Amino acid sequence: MTDADRAFTGAIPEIYDRRLGPTLFEPYALDLARRFAGFSGALLETAAGTGRVTRALAAAAPQAAITATDLNAPMIERAAQLLADPRIRWQAADAQALPFTDRSFDAVVCQFGVMFFPDKAAGFAEARRVLRPGGRFVFNVWDRLEANDLSLALHEAAAALFPADPPGFLARTPFGWNDPDTIRAALAQAGFSRTVIETVALETPAASAADFAAGMCTGSPLRAELEARAPGGLQGVVDQVAGALARRFGSGPIAGRGQALVVTAA
Repeated sequence: MTDADRAFTGAIPEIYDRRLGPTLFEPYALDLARRFAGFSGALLETAAGTGRVTRALAAAAPQAAITATDLNAPMIERAAQLLADPRIRWQAADAQALPFTDRSFDAVVCQFGVMFFPDKAAGFAEARRVLRPGGRFVFNVWDRLEANDLSLALHEAAAALFPADPPGFLARTPFGWNDPDTIRAALAQAGFSRTVIETVALETPAASAADFAAGMCTGSPLRAELEARAPGGLQGVVDQVAGALARRFGSGPIAGRGQALVVTAA
């Protein structure tokens, strides 16, 4: 993973939330939130992004005290604009060096953020450190790229435009850390004694091929890779990728299979 893989700045947070949020993150945010239905303790969310999971958690667990954090301040600022709730504390923080005392929380939750941790051992150790005895760490990661229809199709379409130097962000980072044995070993090393991993397949709907192409190509770190390969030509790339997706999935609302691993460590 490169430093650019973690850069969610400029226009990316707004595009990310508006175009990618309903497709890639909302279905799985609701899945994570249902696991905390009725929860009433202190809950820490890391890599909260623009607050998709935070909003779902606030609805599912109205008695919970939620602290939502993200490494990228612009993402947290966007999240705070979308949900003003006195129960929620928004804070920019690095999941690998949390600014909280030991045993501060009853649960830690993280949606599709672990893949972006340069030092996953540190991130897991920090989650373990801030948990109270009996607490749980719940997170999800994308399963293999091949098991996620829309993202795979977009990855292939972008690669076809630059065959000599295909952009590798999607395969390298968001869809690049999903081996169950590796996950269990990393959590055990951090001090978690019991880990359960579930495969969760959900439909990932998008308003259109053009909407999803614009979201992924301009509202994620993939944007930097595309701009480097086509200086001044990003919109042309978006249009060509959108065309490839429309030929495969149709020109109206589209949907594909999504698949993720949901991990609960105690």
